[in-house]
Amino acid sequence: MALVNDVFQALLPVMVALHYTAIDRPVTFNTPDLLAEYDYIIVGAGSAGAVVASRLSEDPHARVLVIEAGGAESGLADIPLIAATIQKSDLDWQYRTVPQTASCFGLQEQRSNWPRGKVLGGSSVLNYMLYVRGSPHDYDKWAQDGAEGWAWKDVFPYFLKSEDNKDPDISGNGYHSKGGYLTVSRSPYSTPLAEAFLEAGEYMGYPRTDINGAETTGFMIPQATLRNGARCSTRKAFLDPVLDRKNLHFSLFSHVTKVIISNDKIAKAVQFDRFGVAQIAHAKREIILSAGSVNSAQLLMLSGIGPRSHLEHLGIPVIADLPVGSNLQDHIFPGGVNFLLDEPVSVLQSRMFTPLEVAKYILTSQSLFCNHECSRRWR
Repeated sequence: MALVNDVFQALLPVMVALHYTAIDRPVTFNTPDLLAEYDYIIVGAGSAGAVVASRLSEDPHARVLVIEAGGAESGLADIPLIAATIQKSDLDWQYRTVPQTASCFGLQEQRSNWPRGKVLGGSSVLNYMLYVRGSPHDYDKWAQDGAEGWAWKDVFPYFLKSEDNKDPDISGNGYHSKGGYLTVSRSPYSTPLAEAFLEAGEYMGYPRTDINGAETTGFMIPQATLRNGARCSTRKAFLDPVLDRKNLHFSLFSHVTKVIISNDKIAKAVQFDRFGVAQIAHAKREIILSAGSVNSAQLLMLSGIGPRSHLEHLGIPVIADLPVGSNLQDHIFPGGVNFLLDEPVSVLQSRMFTPLEVAKYILTSQSLFCNHECSRRWR
């Protein structure tokens, strides 16, 4: 029996990949012959870049080029419960932090892996799919500090526009909407352990609440970017529906190495490597950097925008002395809380990797595999 289970687990990725190959329509992103000039060039087709590409290409007269260092996500990336196995793969830049002094105490050398998506959809292909808009107070603070148009009242309509909420308990409460691009739903499977966490929150005085609603502090079963039991990345939500647009071009497996800036400090073009060949694409109107928190800052510095001392040390001519890359803070993550249970009330590997669960996932999208790895959420 042990041998049968081992063989089954080894064949699981093949089975699921064949399933997605059968149901997904063929998707071709790469544009064979690129133009010399575009109206807009978008560097990075991740969580932000995919949205921007979809929006700008709505104008049929605007020529839009999307440059992405990776390719398309695999079928395995769709399975919510195995999100952690996608990290540190070819879809990930596989960054690690430098040794920390005030965190990462439980990690070797006090260094942490820092997953960043190298794929269409970016880190929305690697993350745990939690749908959390953030606190309205943070947006209002940005506006107070000078970010015009970023107050909560300004951005809230766009959250509604983008969302297609499938949770009947909250979709009509005034804080959510249907019919948008990005599918949001609850996992169809919840564990008794998750319910215990909710009860513990209530015991401490925190309500069960929609943390994307009127009250943003409390406990809840997570809202997640799930569509029919599978991950809904920004590629699926915002790019797949618009691939037929003739004015939207893609250059995949293309690494941008520099933004070319004129003497009057206007970004004019980008330099990139495509399949080992150096190329330049010119922008008539704008260049949008959406290459992620690490790579956008790196690209600015490679282009001469950053701290003068750092750029001069690397021999990069300084165009603008700015604190690029400073004060970067990732969100707090407590790591695993480990304890023994008297009863099997959580998702166990022995329950998950069974023919029944795989069949249920493939045939009905109702299975343990639909459960993302964060089976509860609190703020």
